[in-house]
Amino acid sequence: MSTGRFTIPSEEHFAEETKKLADSWGADAIRDSDGTKLDGELMKLGKKIYSAYFPTRAHNEWITLHMDETPQVYLLTQRVLADNGQVVIPLMATFYAEQLKPNYDADPAKYWEVIDRTTGEVVPTRRWSVAQASDTVTVDGAEPMHEYTVSFLAYIIWDPVEMYNHLTNDWGDKEHEIPFDIYHPATRKFVFDTFDKWLKDHPQTDVVRFTTFFYQFTLLFDQKHREKVVDWFGCACTVSPQALEDFADEYGYRLRPEDFVDEGCYNSSFRIPRKPQRDWIDFLSRFVRGNVKKLVSMTHEAGKEAMMFLGDQWIGTEPYMDGFGDLGLDAIVGSVGDGTTLRMISDIKGVKYKEGRFLPYFFPDTFHEGNDPSIEAWDNWRKARRAILRSPIDRMGYGGYLSLAAKFPKFVDAVSQISDQFRELYEKTGGEGSEGVLNVAILNSWGKMRSWMAYTVAHALPNKQTYSYYGILEALSGMRVNVRFISFDDVLDSGVPEDIDVVVSGGPADTSFSGGEVWKDPRLVSILRSWVRDGGGFVGVGEPSSLQWQGRFFQLADVLGVDEERFQTLSVDKYFPKTVADHFITADVAAGDAVDFGEPILNTYPVNEQVVLLKAVGGQVQLAANDYGHGRGVYVSGLPYSASNARMLERMLFFAAHREDDYGFFSSSNPECEVARFPKTGWYCVVNNTGVSQRTVVSLPDRSSKEFELRPNDIAWCRL
Repeated sequence: MSTGRFTIPSEEHFAEETKKLADSWGADAIRDSDGTKLDGELMKLGKKIYSAYFPTRAHNEWITLHMDETPQVYLLTQRVLADNGQVVIPLMATFYAEQLKPNYDADPAKYWEVIDRTTGEVVPTRRWSVAQASDTVTVDGAEPMHEYTVSFLAYIIWDPVEMYNHLTNDWGDKEHEIPFDIYHPATRKFVFDTFDKWLKDHPQTDVVRFTTFFYQFTLLFDQKHREKVVDWFGCACTVSPQALEDFADEYGYRLRPEDFVDEGCYNSSFRIPRKPQRDWIDFLSRFVRGNVKKLVSMTHEAGKEAMMFLGDQWIGTEPYMDGFGDLGLDAIVGSVGDGTTLRMISDIKGVKYKEGRFLPYFFPDTFHEGNDPSIEAWDNWRKARRAILRSPIDRMGYGGYLSLAAKFPKFVDAVSQISDQFRELYEKTGGEGSEGVLNVAILNSWGKMRSWMAYTVAHALPNKQTYSYYGILEALSGMRVNVRFISFDDVLDSGVPEDIDVVVSGGPADTSFSGGEVWKDPRLVSILRSWVRDGGGFVGVGEPSSLQWQGRFFQLADVLGVDEERFQTLSVDKYFPKTVADHFITADVAAGDAVDFGEPILNTYPVNEQVVLLKAVGGQVQLAANDYGHGRGVYVSGLPYSASNARMLERMLFFAAHREDDYGFFSSSNPECEVARFPKTGWYCVVNNTGVSQRTVVSLPDRSSKEFELRPNDIAWCRL
């Protein structure tokens, strides 16, 4: 058994059991979790000590005296229909009163907004009034049969993450932790003074695990305690009247409430980013980062390391924005839900080491009688391992109540095996990723800023409307290609980077991922057409380059060979060529097998009969290839993640890049197994990405091959 590179959670009065599990798992560090503490006996185990620190919660003695300095959020009421000339709109009808409270301290006439949602017009303040006692707004002179809403400021009076943990673990009458906003000078001073004292009171702490800093991602609950708005990238919970005033002074214009509630979309990352949204992110990030640097400097002056958790109050610290490395953080840690979220952590630059917190979390929703947590542990590890082979992290660990996990011997044994595999992998790779064959760029509105974050609604959780796209990222996370993220603005400014072999772009229509109005810019279309014609490869997913413009919906339909009928040209016939059964892209799809393309894209059709139609059903194209000058376009309607779909996507990329001849080297005959090679250390490995035994044949560069029999979850190492 190996040791090191592993962080184990623990809790009070559990030292002896912790030592046993730490020995079994090879742990060299101990951490606390939300709801747990480390006692003196644990400190004596000789492990590195991580202490979670919450800069803006867990001090009700302060914030209860300053309740006007909690974070705030703009909320949008439900739409209320006017039956006559007056309409009464309840503010809190769909929100949880224990979490949110309307802010009547800041003048509603200045900071709130009533909108006629039938016309989009803002209702003048003289025509509406606020009744604080009933939490309602009354609109006079309303137009009958029009719908009205109120956008209002609200205080956040229960920390959303502590609230989630409180409800999940049934903490009963435990006092609710109230968050506070450091934008207010008095509270900001309190935060830094409190942290200074905490550092002095915790000499035994080696690593301060900031969980996280100041502003929670958008996490709002309804009156039935259900999640109502969840956006892991959302900046809704970052507002204060003073910040709005300072923004107006700096940027020369005032933000409206509508700039935050965004017609009820709350600036989802799927929305095409607008100038007010981008400006607010910039404004907020500069404020947050300036104060993060102070906390990090204090941490270093106290002789400790500073680690940031990529989650919870992480808004304003986006790690792929320029300048993240200037914060001086020693490490970053994040929750690993799959290969995509692993890459979200492992590709970050500007820190000394990166750590993954694996699943399951040691909470009673998973660790209960009758459940087998080892199933989730192995599934989580297999998904992450694919990505680790391409882009390693330096450490792994778990979180939650160790006393719960200790009751499940099968799980304890699974983690012993997983941690040994992780350390072996790190040792044999030297902590460097495997060699990629192709360079692939993901093109969307956000670009580098949201690397590995595309198509995400909530952290690593499936979503019916997005899984067909998210599967592309999951496949790429463990594929033998080098991946980067570029924006439409990048292409307009500098063209496609010279070293890129294939550009992948697409998503639902009218979203930041497909682009929307950006396709009206003829420069963008011309740049991409020229690049593909000169030999580049373009893979379009779902509704790529979609915008109804000049008689086409896919503006790159000529490159892809496919367009989408939007009921405008039904009188113009469309001709489908015969489906081609034998093709490089579908070579691993057995005859007669159905391919899962996810949610269907209706009414797609070939734009000419020279298109190579590979898969089609019900009168719409699912997969097609198209020659375009010296380059190639490939269209796919969607690809939920599976081993077979990942294999097909890999073939698409090699085909689009005209690199079919390079495909066979170090490839596996079995899509459930993958190969990674590490020339610097002289190893290659074959991994079994399933929980059952697999057999595969690996093709080698000298035209020979090697057969492998792999046990469940196995990884086999061979010398190059």
